[in-house]
Amino acid sequence: MAATGYHVNILGTRGVPAAHSGFEYFADHFARWLVAQGHSVTVYCQGPQEPKGSSPRRWEDDWQGVHRIHYSTRTAGTPATMEFDLKAAWDVRNRPGVDLVLGYNTAVFNLIQTVFGRRVFMNMDGIEWIRQKWSFKAKAWFFLNELVGANITRPIADHPEMAKHVSSRSLRKPVMIAYGSPRITTAPTDPLASYGLTPDGYLISIARPVPENSILQVVRAYSAQQHGVKLMVLGNFDPANPYHREVRQAASGDVIFPGGIYDPDVVQALRFHARAYLHGHTVGGTNPSLVEALGAGNAVIAHNNRFNRWTAGADQFYFADEAACAEAMRSVVEDPERLARARSGARLRHAEAFELDDINRQYFKALFGLNS
Repeated sequence: MAATGYHVNILGTRGVPAAHSGFEYFADHFARWLVAQGHSVTVYCQGPQEPKGSSPRRWEDDWQGVHRIHYSTRTAGTPATMEFDLKAAWDVRNRPGVDLVLGYNTAVFNLIQTVFGRRVFMNMDGIEWIRQKWSFKAKAWFFLNELVGANITRPIADHPEMAKHVSSRSLRKPVMIAYGSPRITTAPTDPLASYGLTPDGYLISIARPVPENSILQVVRAYSAQQHGVKLMVLGNFDPANPYHREVRQAASGDVIFPGGIYDPDVVQALRFHARAYLHGHTVGGTNPSLVEALGAGNAVIAHNNRFNRWTAGADQFYFADEAACAEAMRSVVEDPERLARARSGARLRHAEAFELDDINRQYFKALFGLNS
């Protein structure tokens, strides 16, 4: 592992290369950007669950110049994430450099770093404890960790509204740095064929199928009328989940449910060639999927709230209910001039606020107090 320049330790994601979340994609891009600038990076990576009776493992390797520390786990699901986060917080306590924690869901474990006098920054993510899917105990856990994370670390907010929220419960003023994404100007059409799609011939939703992402409202709005384009809804739908069943039952025959797609090249192609991107998120800060849609030049049909309006800008389509969502879909299909204005606006908004290199530089400046 190179010892040049500055050193950053990245915690809080499943690791690199990215395969699941927006935080992973940020960690992936930021880590490789730091290496290209002559600095060194360690990323903690969550390994698989070990078979029953086997002990968890720890191993280290390097990937594209990024040093990785892996931990397998005894458990699965949320307990595994907590097990992994605790091990990472303990391991990093005596390592060189600055710590960047992505997400506050286990911020109580980061007290370890604070006790050892480390310089810790934490991206405070969205307001996790208000999500409908969580039980009261889970909401209480997230609420506690939000308070802890905002006060024991140097908090980073990814949206002006999140900065206000964090400021209201922190003794420290948060740094505001948005999520960034690459600018996408081309993508192959091959991935579309397996789903029976053609460029500009479909709308796309890329989100977890949970109530606060308005998937049901989007599917109902689309299915209530004929559009001449299809609707692709990415995400894993479990037949045992009542909400997932309700969404599928509301869908017309032109709605495609391909499941979860985690190949970034395929997702990028599907997004790039869509006529418009549907974004029903009602909570959170700068949502990664929305930023990525802007970076691909997508026209956006988004839920009308302060988070989405700041991110996507004035040229996009917004809805507060199913009727407004259906009207936005009609406009996207039937009004080429309005569609072109939204696509141009997406490019301009991305260049203005979400260029990846600019976001990386902002993080570097925040972590080290430098201007380079």
